[in-house]
Amino acid sequence: MSKAKKIILTIIGIIVVLVGGISVYLLKVNSDVDQAVSKMTKTVKYTNKRSDTVDLNNGEPFSILLMGTDTGDKGRTYQGRSDSMMVVTINPKKKQTIMTSLDRDIYTQMVGYKGDENTYVADGDTYYDKLNAAYSLGGTKMAIESVQKMMDIPIDHYVEINMKGLKSLVDAIGGIEVNNKIEFTLDGVHLKKGKQTLDGRHALEYVRMRHEDPKGDVGRQARQREILTKIVKKMISVDSVTQYKKYLRAVEEYVRTDLTWNQMLTVAKDYTPAAETIKQTQVAGNGEMIQGIYFQILGLNSLLEEQNTLKKQLGLPTKKELPNYDEDDDNQLFFDDSDVKVSAGNHYDYTGYGNILYPIDSENY
Repeated sequence: MSKAKKIILTIIGIIVVLVGGISVYLLKVNSDVDQAVSKMTKTVKYTNKRSDTVDLNNGEPFSILLMGTDTGDKGRTYQGRSDSMMVVTINPKKKQTIMTSLDRDIYTQMVGYKGDENTYVADGDTYYDKLNAAYSLGGTKMAIESVQKMMDIPIDHYVEINMKGLKSLVDAIGGIEVNNKIEFTLDGVHLKKGKQTLDGRHALEYVRMRHEDPKGDVGRQARQREILTKIVKKMISVDSVTQYKKYLRAVEEYVRTDLTWNQMLTVAKDYTPAAETIKQTQVAGNGEMIQGIYFQILGLNSLLEEQNTLKKQLGLPTKKELPNYDEDDDNQLFFDDSDVKVSAGNHYDYTGYGNILYPIDSENY
């Protein structure tokens, strides 16, 4: 496999549908492909933490938020949730790519959420929920801004694909072979143990199942990466524009990204060195029930370490403590994951309750 193919496989994921193993020249001159990509392109106006736009033409490191959403799947007519989220940071000068999975159940701030008649929000501007709720509450914009807030890094671009797109794509490429480790039934679809070829419907349940997996969402995320990798490997064996048109037709209604066609080609052509080292990390915490709902509470040190890892990857200054949150926030939770207690900033004094740290706020907590 060429380095150019490898970097698309590992850092862009679903964008390989658009670029894949065909030569850049063939794709560039094919108007049908260009038009299909244009249909998928959607600019989202969000507040980026960068003061200047990252310059891909100069090989600057950048980040992409990859989201798998359930909007439109199983008859849903409402805005779904982003049940799979991954931050991909790419640095060609360091010759390194980092793929950071974000647990869907992380308890974090929904940036920009103002509440409604059924939801109390302190001071009208702060609300905490599961990370995957950000997409449901405020779409791509809130999802991006909430991840930026939590990880304290800029998100430069995004790619999202909903579940119908995954089913359509798997069917278009003739199915995916897996070696299933856990027999289960989900929403009327049964998957047995062992090697088998999954069609789109079965592949979707394979990447959705988590309750019967001993590793929970961590196990599910591993299966999501497995399916995505196998999709791409199968696609890069194709060497005809005709086949890629078929793939594009399968997903053009379901994929959205703010990357332009020229930017995709630039990444495919100029960011090859970033494929030399590929690291995978995961942001997750300890499980905690809050008012009967399961959340992942992040550790102070582990979150800070993950933030600094990505900052180094993007060429940004690291920090010695978590960024300060609004002093009026009354629901911020962190898990104390060190022997020596760590400050989450200068705004709060904390009181301990078991291993969970709560801000002192007698009126609102």
